[in-house]
Amino acid sequence: MRYSIIDLFSGCGGMSLGFLQTGRFTPVMAVEFEPDAAATYASNIGEHVVCAPIQQVKSFPPADVVVGGPPCQGFSLLNRSWHREKNRCLWAEYARALAVAQPKLFLMENVPGLLKSDEFAAFVERVEALEYTIDWRVVNAADFGVPQRRKRAIIVGTRGENFRWPDPTHADPSVVSLRDRKPWRTFRQAVAGLPAVPNGQEWHRPRNSRPETIVRYSVVPHDGGNRFQMQEELDRRDLGHLVPPCWRRKQVGTVDVGGRLWWDRPAGTVRCEFYKPEKGRYLHPCEDRPITVREGARLMSFPDSFRWSDDQSLTSVGRQVGNAVPPMLARSLAEAIAEHLDAQRRQNERGLAA
Repeated sequence: MRYSIIDLFSGCGGMSLGFLQTGRFTPVMAVEFEPDAAATYASNIGEHVVCAPIQQVKSFPPADVVVGGPPCQGFSLLNRSWHREKNRCLWAEYARALAVAQPKLFLMENVPGLLKSDEFAAFVERVEALEYTIDWRVVNAADFGVPQRRKRAIIVGTRGENFRWPDPTHADPSVVSLRDRKPWRTFRQAVAGLPAVPNGQEWHRPRNSRPETIVRYSVVPHDGGNRFQMQEELDRRDLGHLVPPCWRRKQVGTVDVGGRLWWDRPAGTVRCEFYKPEKGRYLHPCEDRPITVREGARLMSFPDSFRWSDDQSLTSVGRQVGNAVPPMLARSLAEAIAEHLDAQRRQNERGLAA
């Protein structure tokens, strides 16, 4: 049996794609206010996406499942102006959609910081009044086959039986006995088959870097490395003037900035500006360049068949990739949701037959 699904704050469609990959769900509506992200969703998932701020969406169709992640920047530890973030209140629009669509189950994804917020407490109170039983946990996408260490809060609301969470399929081989779990997927596995020198196809494009920037990249040790090692090597070569002054002033922390990814580890969290090594550990393990959009998409577990328009800007596509729910994580959750709904349906059928 297939179940209907509404995807709120859908972005480019990572969550919907994971649900579709199970073969058990039919999307009936998505809501996304950014035109580029909505266009990407429409071309890859379907034309049922509404491109508008959710506050302007007056009605929602009935659906078995509602999913989505209200904008998370307001709850991120990286956001120093969190108290001024307007999007922190959009949880109320999610709750409004639940009241209208009346799904059997809902799933919300966000950064872990949400769980400690006053907004989350208010959200729980609101949806419990709608007779949902709430459960939540923080999951690591790497534990579900995504080649990226990405921790996210997952909140599930059900009616009836408690939700059975999916068992992790992968584990860090350095700290966990694998047993029935596979080792975390690595950067090497994620980019297998892509040319080391970007060929410009399907967003596997090199970024136009200045010569002095490439010199900085070139002195970072391969397969790891960080900005402090970069600075030391530039100084040793009498090229200290290439070290950004802000790095000189900051003597501790931000070790990942200007660092290389490791071949045989997952990536860290892929954020919206992953094509900028000054924002994190986003240099290729051995090439003197940042990772490409296609490499970033693979680290998010998007298949190469998922396309972004060549007409969209790097900034826009990077934001779509970095904000997405990794489809492979979404698929694991979707499979557990389908099993939950199947069990609920069988129980209802037995009750009717009694």
